[in-house]
Amino acid sequence: MLTDFFLSRGFVFFASGWTQFAAAFGVAFLIMMIFGQPFIRAMHAWQKRGQPISENVPQSHQSKAGTPTMGGILVVIAILIASVLFMPMHNPTGWIAMLALVMFAAIGFADDYKKVTSQSHKASNGLTPAFRLAIEAIAVVILAYLINMTMPPYIPELSLSIGSGILIPLGVFYYVFAYFVISGSANATNITDGLDGMLAKLYIPVLVVLVVALYGATRIGFMDTVMFLPDASGLYATLGAAFGAVIGFLWYNAKPASIFMGDVGSLALGGFMGTVAMLLKSEIIMGIAAFMMVLILLSSFIQTMCFKITRKISGTGRRVFLRAPLHHHFEELGWPETKIVERFFIASILFSGLALVLLKFA
Repeated sequence: MLTDFFLSRGFVFFASGWTQFAAAFGVAFLIMMIFGQPFIRAMHAWQKRGQPISENVPQSHQSKAGTPTMGGILVVIAILIASVLFMPMHNPTGWIAMLALVMFAAIGFADDYKKVTSQSHKASNGLTPAFRLAIEAIAVVILAYLINMTMPPYIPELSLSIGSGILIPLGVFYYVFAYFVISGSANATNITDGLDGMLAKLYIPVLVVLVVALYGATRIGFMDTVMFLPDASGLYATLGAAFGAVIGFLWYNAKPASIFMGDVGSLALGGFMGTVAMLLKSEIIMGIAAFMMVLILLSSFIQTMCFKITRKISGTGRRVFLRAPLHHHFEELGWPETKIVERFFIASILFSGLALVLLKFA
């Protein structure tokens, strides 16, 4: 909106992706800073008892009872406003990224609303896993179709890119691949959002990798490992807005959290992350950068499958971890919450660093 307005009046400075990135970052961060406390008070007044503490978390989490949730609503609003203000309005990529944000936020909101209104402490007090995964599948099919439509003519339709030199046509399996990338990202961020400040801290290094991949995708010759995707330039503002909103949210979510992000935020950020990776043809690189989140997601999957299989075989379910997901395992070992968050943050930086090296030289 403002970018097109200023460009139409000869302010070529706004043609720069970095200008759009910085402006959107600043606006999203200011929205979080200005409206953060009023929003927290409003959520507290509406929810009263806040998010119910699940029976599947360590006993120490009972001290967090009464903390309001759905802080992701403000995060999503900040990203949307800042993006619309500074992204090129004619470019489809920014709109697709925001569509992913909104669709997964809607799924998360429905899940959060059911939890808050029921005030049940059961782990399954939100939407049923099968129903949620089915709704996510519909969202992914829509997004994958739109993503494929943005690809330049020299990239085969419905294809997977490995670096800039290998393109593998997937046909209908492109939608299956998209489901693993986008829905997998959404559920990885959702599972990761279990300790104060952890999702934001693990998410920021991945955003750095996506921004570098974006720069490579919009500059011929800067990175031989990245496809040249001129339309990807529409993502500068949305990524800048995501940066500003997530950092602003961390201000209120660092331990002790004044508000939780909730599924409305964690699913939205994950769906957004996976969609941007697909728009940049950098799905594998994103997977490496977000490997700490992948490990957390895998820990829950392994725990569940191991318990079900051993119970079916022997009648007694056995567990791999003291408690899943992975961060709760370390809590049961006696690690303080802040130490877990910081060490997982360090791991996220290391995985993102590896992704950057591969992005440049692989």
